[in-house]
Amino acid sequence: MATLGFRGEALPSISAVSRLAVTSRIRGERCAFRITADGSESDFIVEPAAHPEGTTVEVRDLFYNTPARRKFLRTEKTEFQHIEALVKRLALARFEVGFSLRHNQRSLLSLRPRESNKDVEERLSRLLGEDFLEQSLPVDIAGGGLRLSGWVGLPTHSRSQADMQFFYVNGRSVRDKLVGAAVRRAYQDVLYHGRQPVYLLYLELDPALVDVNAHPAKTEVRFRESRMVHDFLFRGLHRVLGGARAGAVAVAETAVITDAAESSPSAAMPEERPDSHFQHPLFRSSARIPERPSSRPMGVAEALRGYADLYAVPKPPTVPAVEPEGGDPPLGYALAHLHGAFILAENSRGLILVDAHAAHERITYEKLKKQHEAGRIPSQPLLLPIRLKLTEAEAALAEEASETLAAMGLELNRIGPDTILVRALPALIAEADGERLVRDVIADLQQHGRSSRLEEALSAVLATAACHGSIRANRKLTIPEMNTLLREMEATERSGQCNHGRPTWVELSVKDLSGLFLRGR
Repeated sequence: MATLGFRGEALPSISAVSRLAVTSRIRGERCAFRITADGSESDFIVEPAAHPEGTTVEVRDLFYNTPARRKFLRTEKTEFQHIEALVKRLALARFEVGFSLRHNQRSLLSLRPRESNKDVEERLSRLLGEDFLEQSLPVDIAGGGLRLSGWVGLPTHSRSQADMQFFYVNGRSVRDKLVGAAVRRAYQDVLYHGRQPVYLLYLELDPALVDVNAHPAKTEVRFRESRMVHDFLFRGLHRVLGGARAGAVAVAETAVITDAAESSPSAAMPEERPDSHFQHPLFRSSARIPERPSSRPMGVAEALRGYADLYAVPKPPTVPAVEPEGGDPPLGYALAHLHGAFILAENSRGLILVDAHAAHERITYEKLKKQHEAGRIPSQPLLLPIRLKLTEAEAALAEEASETLAAMGLELNRIGPDTILVRALPALIAEADGERLVRDVIADLQQHGRSSRLEEALSAVLATAACHGSIRANRKLTIPEMNTLLREMEATERSGQCNHGRPTWVELSVKDLSGLFLRGR
């Protein structure tokens, strides 16, 4: 359960279609032994060989012995790209193992095993790009028997394709729908539409709580407590992304939650440090969480304790904006209001340009969200209740979740084995298509054990309200008004992007400005 496993029939199957050689030396033995096969032998001959401790498996001329299989192969270039992608995923999973990849007598990849922080940084730069660490936030959160570490890319470091998304469960690379849904929800307020986030994440939990045999290719897993895992991932990543305030110079520090007293991923973020990514557990010698002594499935009481940890009341936030030495705030001080839309400010590093409307929109949106989160969402009774015919299973599920839905402003009653009556909708979306909304919510509950459609619909209304209540273009701002807006940006979560995922500010350093005018050349 704690290993990636190995299918025993794999080696005979490989040897039947290739030229296979296995050389192995047991620890403490003076001699190694070698077995070769090409699919034509009836017996195997074991021969002495020279080899260090360990095992080497060589596969040459794959599918030479089975011409019928060739028609399923694509071009050599395409097949090699698949091999390269596999090696890349393995290399990102095991920093303590060295990897080398050669193709057509050329060395394409040579990665040293981790001996220092520099080795990890070089591997990440080589596989994910030189700017990956600078454009990512480190993650280190734990609670409820789960631990998540790794890096999530800043919303501005997104891509058009989902080709830089790596997720590992106990060291196994997976592409799981539940994980994808949780990550998308965490980015929903900050990512521009149509863009894909970049992330490298490692989830660790008791192996007894995850089934790795849910898919023949082992690329999907099934969690015993899927809702807990989903909420843990969403809340933790949502908080980490929320800590990336406008004007931050350094990469945000990790949110480490290690005991019951600080077991909520929404705990306050620690102070920022320029070398924060070196504090990440992957840069340290050990990043394992202690496993529970028993491999039994999680009991009811234990699951409830996990949920209590996960949904613990967060601590009140500390002072959100920390001024650097010398008293110069991150976004500096306003100089002018350009073309009725942009704020020009100056700090110790250079010039700052801010989209006033986009920045104020984010600030207003975050305030509205906090007001809603402070209490029960108000509902509006329907003049004519909506009568819905469902399956008996769907009606039972709706009845079971009625209290949770009522807290979201959606009131319904089961009036028959397969019939429910919708009596109220959330006040802010009372004009929405109630029947379609309720059916979608129940479908989500059936598939995922929870639904975010009400939250998304409410967020959309709040975002629209924030947009209409924000500073409009061509309204001239005074210097004090602009400075007030800059200070609010520094104190507001996710203020680097507006509600639609567009950037709210950019910085031109003195070096950038000197380059524009060829100074020093």
